[in-house]
Amino acid sequence: MIDISTSLPTVGAAFVASAVEVVEAFTIVLAVSLIRGLKPAITGTICALLVLVIAVALLGPLLQRIPIRGFQTLVGVLLLVFGLGWLRKAVLRAGGALPLHDEEAVFEKETAGLRAQATTDEHAGDWLAGLVAFKAVLLEGCEVVFIVLAVGAKPGLLLPAAMGAGAACIIVLAAGVALRAPLASIPENSLKFTVGGLLTGFGVFWCCEGLGAPWMGGDLAILPLVAFYLLAGLGMAWATRRALRSGA
Repeated sequence: MIDISTSLPTVGAAFVASAVEVVEAFTIVLAVSLIRGLKPAITGTICALLVLVIAVALLGPLLQRIPIRGFQTLVGVLLLVFGLGWLRKAVLRAGGALPLHDEEAVFEKETAGLRAQATTDEHAGDWLAGLVAFKAVLLEGCEVVFIVLAVGAKPGLLLPAAMGAGAACIIVLAAGVALRAPLASIPENSLKFTVGGLLTGFGVFWCCEGLGAPWMGGDLAILPLVAFYLLAGLGMAWATRRALRSGA
């Protein structure tokens, strides 16, 4: 029986973070399908998903042998590394120090690259296109798997994390297939800002959990942690934008 009150932060974190990864993978797969057709795009995607399924099936039993506190501490450190990195870039983008991530620009870049790879050998062109789709789905899929394992590091939370990631995959892919266009309308920069705060908050929580430090409110303590880092990020973005304007 899933406790909704304690699993809700996990579901939300897995959903938002996974949605970002799926958007990026779908943009590249869509470019492949439009330039070289559906066959190489679907073939590359299916092969990447099979590799991910096999990897999870092989590594899953090994993860169960790791002491839970040691696993939580390791995951917490990794989440802090990834979360702070995402939050830093999101703050710099929101503050105007870095350009915003543009899925349409990524789409144009990938389509231009695929056209440049086109040769008189249709088989070779399809193989290269399928490889591009395979690489995109495999890399982004690995990140989704890591996110699920990370935010679901506590016993009983792995299923809610997987449900959140699965929902993100279904919703984003359904929207993409219906629109058949880059998902530029999804505010990816805002999502990445949110993901940075989520991963950082979860990282602090799991580090302390693994070290045996108690949390008031249990798993619900994740919510104020995430809120703190999001507000801190917004404050730093505002300060960055103000500093750039004053220095202009």
